[in-house]
Amino acid sequence: MRDTNRPNLEDVAVLAGVSTASISRCINNPKKVAEPTRLRIQKAIDSLGYMPHFGGRALAINRTNTVGAIIPSMENAVFASGLQAFQETLNDSKVTLLVGSSNYNASQEYDQIRSLLSQGADGLLLIGKDRPKKTLDFLEKHSVPHVLAWCFGKNISSPVVGFDNQKAAQKIANHVIALGHRKLAIIAGLREGNDRANERIIGIEDAQKTNPNVELVAIEECKYSFEEASAALDRILALNKNPTAIICSSDVLAVGAMLRAKELGLSVPNDISITGFDDINLARVVTPSLTTVRVPQQEMGRKAAEVLLDLINPNLGKTAAQSVELTTTIINRGTLASR
Repeated sequence: MRDTNRPNLEDVAVLAGVSTASISRCINNPKKVAEPTRLRIQKAIDSLGYMPHFGGRALAINRTNTVGAIIPSMENAVFASGLQAFQETLNDSKVTLLVGSSNYNASQEYDQIRSLLSQGADGLLLIGKDRPKKTLDFLEKHSVPHVLAWCFGKNISSPVVGFDNQKAAQKIANHVIALGHRKLAIIAGLREGNDRANERIIGIEDAQKTNPNVELVAIEECKYSFEEASAALDRILALNKNPTAIICSSDVLAVGAMLRAKELGLSVPNDISITGFDDINLARVVTPSLTTVRVPQQEMGRKAAEVLLDLINPNLGKTAAQSVELTTTIINRGTLASR
């Protein structure tokens, strides 16, 4: 029996005023459909929230044993370790992982969600907690099992396995301040489409506000690359406000700033201290090694998989999947000196 709450091909055809064959052709080969018709069909699909079904066999068992993960970027190593642990845990349950990238773009994430579900994904791993209403409504309408990671906080309706970015950033900033630094600057990822970057900036600002003798001389946002971080450091130094510590919202940005500081003849940490966030492998191999915030990536990936599997296959009598808050740790290495 068909789920009457789930729109099907006939529903789309009626609303668009075309045949079911036209709908199928538009979905499978849109270039062969005239643009006015294609736009009308797409409007009907969006209005109904229709998703193409993935194979008769998968429909019959209502499972494909595949899970989707949408990460913000394939280029950022911060997701690698957690995603590996996520995949290994799924593999233990004979579940295959499909991975997509949103490029920190909410519309692209929405398209990836629809694509993965259309390919039969039984559930999703999503990064961060802020999404447009359109995406939230879609997930709710289709009762999509999903878990959020790399974040935590109150008033989140979805299961979450992660950490509080704001608290973690405030903690490292307070650590820097406790070592005598009174002029700070921030190099962070772009806030738009990235609640983690935004909350890390807020956390550092919180630490500064509770220490009135500390000045936050600059906040520079940039993409996650060595080159972007290098340019951000140049902009900070051009202000001539002489920060003694640069707090970076990722290890990639911190290492980019370190490399540029060395090019300018500055000693790290004697002339300027630099801290990172994430504790990816890069933080250990640079010279000096990077003082940073360790994120429990492997534990987060493993537990996120466990929660998602419980959502997809709830066991009778078992407590519903719960959110899990993990703890970050400050790792003291060689790039932070006392003042």
